[in-house]
Amino acid sequence: IHLATENEQYLSELPEQAGYFKETRIVEFIFLLSEKWHLDQSTRYQAVELLERFMIKQVEQMCDGRGSAKGRDQGQRSSWSSVRDQITKTFVLRLVSCVQLASKLSLHYSRVTSDTALTFLQSLKYSYTKQELLESELAVLNTLHFHISVSTPLAYVELLLEVLGYNGCLLPAKPLHQLCVQLLDFCYLTRETIYDTLLKIAIENSTPSKLQIAKFLTVKEDFMLLAVGVISTGVFILSPGHWEQVVEHLNCITGITPQSILEFSYAVVRCIVGSTTP
Repeated sequence: IHLATENEQYLSELPEQAGYFKETRIVEFIFLLSEKWHLDQSTRYQAVELLERFMIKQVEQMCDGRGSAKGRDQGQRSSWSSVRDQITKTFVLRLVSCVQLASKLSLHYSRVTSDTALTFLQSLKYSYTKQELLESELAVLNTLHFHISVSTPLAYVELLLEVLGYNGCLLPAKPLHQLCVQLLDFCYLTRETIYDTLLKIAIENSTPSKLQIAKFLTVKEDFMLLAVGVISTGVFILSPGHWEQVVEHLNCITGITPQSILEFSYAVVRCIVGSTTP
């Protein structure tokens, strides 16, 4: 109930720019960096979500400080160019800071120290100091008013798997959990393709309008739907005989319709297989 409430609250306050900083290259960078530093599974998702929330807030603040960045006159275009240049200049540093902060939120023994972060940045030919690294972390914390601990989709997946087990679903718990983590990674890395397929299924049209794309944003950012879809797909792959029962249970637990769960699983499987065959 707590996670469902948190999810609903997040969706009700969703900024128009949500998802802008979850493009594949950024997510892949964070995932590879998390693997390099041996961070636990939840940290990589926490870092992606943290960077996304921070970057949107930072852009909003920078644009507010310079007037509207969408104006047509040359001065405002120049202002937006300046904002973009500043963001680009510090983006890798901010990304590393978000991974650092996410590692500190985790109870895992492996935490990213300043020395580790600096060594990595230096390997990319950046010449930041420890002081600048600390200031970058503080910039992220201050921008988000220190509200950096949010539930990731993995928390939703793991809790739903627990509830399914408690409700009597006899599933291979460990292999299913491992597969769900792989599927969650896959959904993050192929996010645009999966949700594009899902939107076209929902509107029964291959060319969605701008309004339909805008309204679909809440679907793309719905962690509960993502978790349900990942579990459903995992069961379909690992134990297809249990699939209908699990979909029924997930519907009862979350209120998400079997049709929505089916469509999400179809979009993910279609992307995995790489086929357009119905």
